[in-house]
This record gives sequence, C-alpha cells and structure tokens, in this order.
Amino acid sequence: MTSTDLAHGPGTAPTLDPHPSALRNPGFRLLVGATAVSKLGTAVSSLAIPLTAVMALHSSAGQVGILATLSTLAFLLIGLPAGAWVDRIRKRPVMIAADLFRAVLFGSVPAAWLLGCLTIQQLYLVVLLAGAATVFFDVATLSQLPELVGRDQLTQANAHLVTVDALTQIGGRSAGGFLMALLSAPAAIVVDAVSYLWSAALLRRIRQAEPRPQHRHDTRLSGEIREGLRFVFGHPTLRAVALAGACTNLSIQLCQTMLPVLFARALGLSDGVIGLFFAVGGLGVFIGSVSARWLARRLGAGRVLWLMGLAVAPFGVLLALADRGPALWLAAAAWLITTCKVGIDNVIKVSFRQSVTPDHLLGRMNATMRVLLTGSLALGGALAGLLGELASVRTVLWVAAAGLATVWVPVFFSPLRTQRELPGPGALR
Repeated sequence: MTSTDLAHGPGTAPTLDPHPSALRNPGFRLLVGATAVSKLGTAVSSLAIPLTAVMALHSSAGQVGILATLSTLAFLLIGLPAGAWVDRIRKRPVMIAADLFRAVLFGSVPAAWLLGCLTIQQLYLVVLLAGAATVFFDVATLSQLPELVGRDQLTQANAHLVTVDALTQIGGRSAGGFLMALLSAPAAIVVDAVSYLWSAALLRRIRQAEPRPQHRHDTRLSGEIREGLRFVFGHPTLRAVALAGACTNLSIQLCQTMLPVLFARALGLSDGVIGLFFAVGGLGVFIGSVSARWLARRLGAGRVLWLMGLAVAPFGVLLALADRGPALWLAAAAWLITTCKVGIDNVIKVSFRQSVTPDHLLGRMNATMRVLLTGSLALGGALAGLLGELASVRTVLWVAAAGLATVWVPVFFSPLRTQRELPGPGALR
C-alpha cells in the first residue's frame, strides 16, 4: 500500500496542509473513541479486580499475585500465533469480537457477586481469558492503523493513541477509586464491561473498507511465526527498537516493583503520597506523547530516541537515592522525566515499527514485539523480587538506574541514529 492521506477520497485533490490532522479521518476518530472508553474501563478494573479478590473474597497476597501474573500470561503463551493468525484475516472483526468477549467476561464478575457465587477461581479465569482477548485486540489495532490512516500519518495517529492511554490511566484510576468508595469493587467492574460494549459499538460504525489480506493456504502457522521472528530480528531498525524497548521495560518494572516497597516500609510514606508519586508517571507519559511529534520535526525522529535516552540517563540515580524530604521531590521529578521519555518512545518507536513493516507482516511484527516487551516486564518483576530478597531494595533500584542509563545504546548503533523521517516498508534493510 502506498502512503496516502485517507482523509480525502479517490479522485479528489490532496490537501495542501503538509501536516493534516489524522482526526479528520472519521474512521480514526471512532478508533480513538473506542480506545478511550475501553482503556478507561480497563483502568477502573485494574484496581477493582484485585480489590474484589481482597475485600469480597478475602484472598491472600499470593492469590492476588497469581491474578497479576495471569493477566499478562496470555501475551507470552499465545502472542506469536495470534500475530500470525491476525495477518490472515481482516482486523476490525477481530477487535469487535475481542471487545464483546471481554464485556461478557467482566460482566460475569458482578453478576456472580450479586448471586453470592463469586470465587477466586472465577477471577483467575476471567483475567486469563480477558488477557487472551486483549492480545488479539492490541495486535489487530496496531496492525490496522497504517491501513486506516495512511503511513504518512502514523506518528500523529500514534501520538493521539498514546495520549489517550496516558489520560485514561490517570482519570480511570481516579474514577475507579471513587466508584469503589461509592459502590463496591465488584460493582465498579460493571464500568469495564460497559466500556467494552461501547468500544465495539464505535468500531462497528467505521465505514472504511478493509480489504481481505492475501494469504497462501499452503503455508503452516509455525512457518509464518518463524517468518515474523526472522523479519524482526533480521531488520536493523526493528532489532534496535526491540532491544531498547526490552531494556526500558525491564528497568521501569524494577522501579515500579520496588519503589512502593521502599516508600511504604523504609520511608513510611502514606498511601496517598505513594499514589500521587505514581500518578506523576501518567503525567509524564502524557507530556511525552504530546511533544513527540514536535521533537521529531525539530531534531529528527531517529535522533530524538537516542538523544532523549542519553538525556534522561542520570535521572535513574535520583530514583535509587529516593528518601524523605528534598530527595523525594527529586525522585518524583526524575520519575516524571523518565516516563516522559517513555511517552516519546511509545509514539516514535511504534511509528517506526509500523512504517518499515509490509502490510502482510504487521500482525506478526506487532505480536513479536508484544511478546518481547511483555516478557521483559515479567522478567523485571521476577528479577526485582529475587534481588530484593538476596540483596536489598536499594540494590534493585541501582540495577534499574544502570539499565535506564543504557537504553539509548541500541538505537545509537543502528540506522535510526540519523534517520529524520519515517521510512517506508522494506527500507533500512
């Protein structure tokens, strides 16, 4: 597919605006709306599900930990075959089906609670199956975006989606706390179920035709998975993005796992202060997402990635030195700047990934990336626990600081270092 502005139809003159808004595309506006309502509901249930386990079912800390593990396990178990399968079919029906399936799953929780038959085993099953549906939804969404908006608008479209994600994380968690206080944790999960129904309704209103992917029926799924893996690890741009993203996720997860332990046990901070500290992270992602396009135009898209990585490298030290008083304010500023860099990465790296990947490989590329990045989060959580037990909480934070100081290296030693614009499919090979 050639890079076109999908805001105007065939046979009409192209717009003279060199940076037309992706929001002029009615299909993309509906996708943004669907993403906003579903992620808002997800942010509510991310608090409501574990609190339901604790308050309604009196579950142990170990059972709550299992819930957290099961919620991301699907990415590791079925991520690669899901990507190969999504490449074979139209993406939008997959997204709608995933929304409807998640609506039923989360709707079953308050229903079972009202009937007095809710169990921890049901919660396990709900988060596991919902995670599987999310795998298909996320891979299909990222794979459809170049077709929906045109490859020339990928950076702008991804900036809108990352901004929505950051805002819903901030607003959704606040709304979740209010709803749980007003009603109860199980009742608040209704919001998530309704959000998925609303998302599916918005997606059904997209009228832009989606062509059926060309697929050879004599190829096996395992062969297509291997083709996706070879493409990602054999492509200099994608390989650099994957390594940098994995290092970033590992380091961020070390921080997110151990900072609450440091704040609560060693520093004796209140729950409100801890919550406010991590809310700063959502603000940082938001600032990064809205500034990513401007920075890319001023400095060059590839250069921004390694320059920002190098610029934030010292701030991991402030996180490791977090303490009461001024050191806490400095750590909060460091967390804001670090997550701002994450917001910039989420816009520009995803845009690079989509722009260099041919349409028939988008699903497998996105699935491979998701497996790598989710696996890095899982490894970060496990490593944090192991180092925390064998050494100390501060040791974990110093390891995270070292990781954050090196995330720019894979990008610097790749073709991205001097890349100003997004390349087309097959470029930089």
